[in-house]
Amino acid sequence: MTKTIDTGVREGGTGASPAHHLTRSGIFLGSIGGVLLLAMMGLTVCDVIGRYLFNSPIKGASELTEILLCAVIFVGLGAVSLAEDHVTVDLLTEKMPLAVQPLRQAVTGVLSGAILVVISWRLWIYADQIGGYGGSTTNLSIPIAPLGYFCAICAFIGGVITAFLPLERFIKRLKQ
Repeated sequence: MTKTIDTGVREGGTGASPAHHLTRSGIFLGSIGGVLLLAMMGLTVCDVIGRYLFNSPIKGASELTEILLCAVIFVGLGAVSLAEDHVTVDLLTEKMPLAVQPLRQAVTGVLSGAILVVISWRLWIYADQIGGYGGSTTNLSIPIAPLGYFCAICAFIGGVITAFLPLERFIKRLKQ
């Protein structure tokens, strides 16, 4: 973590830390992600032990790992959006005047949120297509469409959060 996040001072000097957004929903999403990650780790450990010590790997372990990884990423998207901990590159933005920073954050938040909503829309369409032909995993025959719908919903929620928080902060700053 950077010093600005540790001290609660956000980029642009607003002094508003996103930690207040990490209430029950952020803790809930983080907990789900942690449980999924723990399950993925346990599955991998058991598969490796079974494969190398007993010459009997877990059937479909790679498919389950892929599904769990996908779920961890998209559940984590909501938690990262709530904490506003997205990866950013500030080659040009750090040279901008402080007065412009809140507007820049609002604009980039809305654009990033819109992109996530478009990704969500396309994921939903893709999940419909997969569900239409009954797509499933090779070894365990797990249907893939529900995972696609889950990812679409998580991406949509992440997009709304990503757009809303910086925009809300900008509007509050305008009212001051």
